[in-house]
Amino acid sequence: MPFELPPLPYPVDALEPAIDAKTMEIHHGKHHAAYVNNLNKALEAHPDLLSLPIEKLIASLGKVPDAARPAVRNNGGGHFNHTMFWSLMKKGGGGEPQGDLKSAIASAFGSFAEFKTKFAAAGVGRFGSGWAWLLVRDGKLVIESTPNQDSPVMDGGKPVLGLDVWEHAYYLKYQNRRPDYIEAWWGVVDWSKAAEHYAAAR
Repeated sequence: MPFELPPLPYPVDALEPAIDAKTMEIHHGKHHAAYVNNLNKALEAHPDLLSLPIEKLIASLGKVPDAARPAVRNNGGGHFNHTMFWSLMKKGGGGEPQGDLKSAIASAFGSFAEFKTKFAAAGVGRFGSGWAWLLVRDGKLVIESTPNQDSPVMDGGKPVLGLDVWEHAYYLKYQNRRPDYIEAWWGVVDWSKAAEHYAAAR
């Protein structure tokens, strides 16, 4: 069965003023939709792979035929990353994580404030297009950045929180001011959803 574009879990204007409605409309309805369409096209000749969950598919790129692998990597990664990204934001989000995730962040990075600084630096420092991630790797909570639509799951990482720093995620509102976009994004993070990912990743 072909992959499908999941609906946004909130109206396109729900994350304003941090992320404007027009950006959400284009980002979800055009960019994410294109990843899904291109992924399905890349797998037309490989219907067995269409039955895999998206996370398992991109975690098993070695099993994808050579001719289809670049398209599956780029578009499958884009589909997985964006599906997770939408779920990690909500109207009235922000604040700080609680419980085990709060303790783990403090233990790994010294404090929540230190974590925010290091995470933002990963996003600002990503040259060109890509993502900043908080993830569990080898049992430890770490911050990483990936290029393009690569995802930590492609090499064994377990993402907890992901931030899209492609220009299409912020350019209409922030132009080249990526740091301003990241600062505003903290106000819509759904820490309860991140905590669910952390619990599953441990």
